[in-house]
Amino acid sequence: MYVLLCADGSFYCGFTDDVQRRFRTHQRFKGAKYTRVKARHPLRLLYQEAFADKSAALAAEYRFKHQSRQAKEKFLHMRGVKW
Repeated sequence: MYVLLCADGSFYCGFTDDVQRRFRTHQRFKGAKYTRVKARHPLRLLYQEAFADKSAALAAEYRFKHQSRQAKEKFLHMRGVKW
């Protein structure tokens, strides 16, 4: 699972087995529709976490995406992420 900070201040969360490759895809305006919007660039990789299996990563992504902005910021802050 990984979290990006977009230029508009929003967060984007996704999952992949290769975070750096996926980040490069986002940077090239490919992949997720959300990160293809030019106003959201440049992107910054804020956080990444490995999980034992795909289902655990998907569950973590789901939990992150369905939180309030305040809860997302708290999640990142508690893990030492600064932006």
